[in-house]
Amino acid sequence: MSTGLIRTDGDAIPALVAMRSLLPSLRPSERRVADQFLAEPETTAGRPIAEVAELCRTSTTSVVRFCHRLGYRHYKDLCMNVLREVTWESFETAGLPAVSGDIDRTDTMSSIVAKISQAETLSIADTALTLDANALGRAVEAISQADRVDIFGLGASAVVAGDLHQKLTRIGRTALSWPDAHAAWTSAATLRSGAVAFAISHSGMTADTVGYLQVAGESGATTVALTNHAASPIAQAADIVLTTAARETAFRSGALGSRIAQLMVIDCVFLGVAQTRYDESIRAIHQTYDAVQRLSRSRA
Repeated sequence: MSTGLIRTDGDAIPALVAMRSLLPSLRPSERRVADQFLAEPETTAGRPIAEVAELCRTSTTSVVRFCHRLGYRHYKDLCMNVLREVTWESFETAGLPAVSGDIDRTDTMSSIVAKISQAETLSIADTALTLDANALGRAVEAISQADRVDIFGLGASAVVAGDLHQKLTRIGRTALSWPDAHAAWTSAATLRSGAVAFAISHSGMTADTVGYLQVAGESGATTVALTNHAASPIAQAADIVLTTAARETAFRSGALGSRIAQLMVIDCVFLGVAQTRYDESIRAIHQTYDAVQRLSRSRA
């Protein structure tokens, strides 16, 4: 049985995660098939291919082409993996209330809490399951050896960029986080070999962020991208690509699921870098904590 798309470390990417990752690059007919599977995975995986094609207003050939894009030779292989993932998700969310869909105008606060907690739980679980350990290791090595790390993201990604900046600074690494595109591009143009440019974009299509990484790469820096879409422009511009597997919806786009998944990857990067100089990092963490505590006491 074909196993679908394979990461660089040899593990298969779950089918539903791969669909979300490839959405921006799919043809309209293929995207309708992906949307159908993502909206009703269990029901859709139980339908024959002709019925799915009719539901998606396309041909069976397009459905087969979609399967091939995901790395499956046969439609039945894709369906079997989708059903397996649905079962896995039910175990992951066993302790949460049974909810589905986006936030609706009639939802109670309890329902909103349940839907958000489910989406974020699965975003973290999917990201942990699919994060490429080889790519993560390369990013950690590049940052550990860098004389400077420049970080850039816009909107919700700026919050994540700030978190990485704060974490690296706390263990004594030279890190800079830029507040706007012009400042980021100016900095990127001055980077040289030995520096790392780290760009964050959930969609992977934010023009200013993609441009920043391209300028940094042309200047000689090692470029790292954190995105939800492995086939996106920012991934094409990066030397190292770290991917999340966030569950975004139109109502919560870019605000919750993506940020939670990104912060999890940032924690992995930070701890990996800290581990490369373990004793030095622990001392720096204690020193920075003590400095803040002394300042707080002096103002009390």
